[in-house]
Amino acid sequence: TYNGLPHVERCLQSVRDLETIVVDHGSLDGTVELVRAQFPDVTVVTQENLGFAAGVNAGARASRGRYLLLLNSDAWVLDDAVRTLVEFADAHPEAAAVGPRLRYPDGAPQVSMRGFPTVWRLATQYFFLSKLAPRSRVFNAFYGGDKPTDRVNEVDFIKGACLLVRRKAYDEIGPFDEKYFMFCEEADWSFRGANRGWKTVYVPHANVVHVGEATTKSMWSWDRTFREQERSHLLFLAKHQGARAAGRARVVIGLGYVLRTVLGSRAKRAAYRRTARWLLSNRLSPLLATGR
Repeated sequence: TYNGLPHVERCLQSVRDLETIVVDHGSLDGTVELVRAQFPDVTVVTQENLGFAAGVNAGARASRGRYLLLLNSDAWVLDDAVRTLVEFADAHPEAAAVGPRLRYPDGAPQVSMRGFPTVWRLATQYFFLSKLAPRSRVFNAFYGGDKPTDRVNEVDFIKGACLLVRRKAYDEIGPFDEKYFMFCEEADWSFRGANRGWKTVYVPHANVVHVGEATTKSMWSWDRTFREQERSHLLFLAKHQGARAAGRARVVIGLGYVLRTVLGSRAKRAAYRRTARWLLSNRLSPLLATGR
């Protein structure tokens, strides 16, 4: 949590019968006080805001379960979603992680399945190519557009708003990489797991509501959000595909932001322009340095 009101109460109510750890990163809105007053059985861990990956790792250290349910503070599980995920994982020991179908509060579907970042996949998003064929693996694998949302699917990774992680896999693969402040942590972890033979599986009959962007809106401007997102994309590529791939992606993403200054949301165009300048006027190394 970081300034988790007003959603954290509903989040915690939805998992009230489970061992629960709240890792707070310096909330100033009364989040910690509410949790301690209304959920006395919840373990509260407070620490400096070192990012999502560091929060996951701190929660894992404090927990005892054979599964870890990662759950954003602006998300809540519906019905028996946790049991559904656990039963599926129990029946599929090759799965390091299983994730649910995500929905917005109004019931609209939210992207859960994702593909690992590559230069091409980033290009399909930043140059709006995915809109040409949203159900194509060639043009929209980054957002899992080629995979049916009503069936169980093996995927590259699942959005970390809600993710059931097998403790055995977490111990074998290792903790989340804390070089990522926000974005791509779950992609990096799943990629490392895939290299060890582990699978990640989407389970659509488990449903979770996710508001989305609640934390980033309370923390950052659009400029900071865009920069942290792109830093994470470049970090993933540099780590797993090499500096040359990350360098190509820097140019692709930068030009994509230039395009967004023309075709993107009017309210964000100034931030798009500044982000494009940041990407295209810097070498790769300073772009990978966290601004935390």
